[in-house]
Amino acid sequence: MKHVAIALVSAWRFTFGRLTPPGTCKYHPSCSQYAIDSFRIHGFFKGGLFAAWRLLRCNPWSHGGVDYAEDAHFGRRHKTERPA
Repeated sequence: MKHVAIALVSAWRFTFGRLTPPGTCKYHPSCSQYAIDSFRIHGFFKGGLFAAWRLLRCNPWSHGGVDYAEDAHFGRRHKTERPA
């Protein structure tokens, strides 16, 4: 299933994604690349949830920044992890 999701996101990037001007994304990597990475790393269901959450955060009021799929998590961090 995750390969189908990756193919759909890739198809989006090379069709409708070409209509947006380059450099307009607030996040690095772009939302479509984040979705592809998320599906590859976390699988279909969890990766889809992370990609959907990223799309919800991508709005005119967000500050953007660097956000990698490898760093995505749900809930609280473990007590051994310290925020950067």
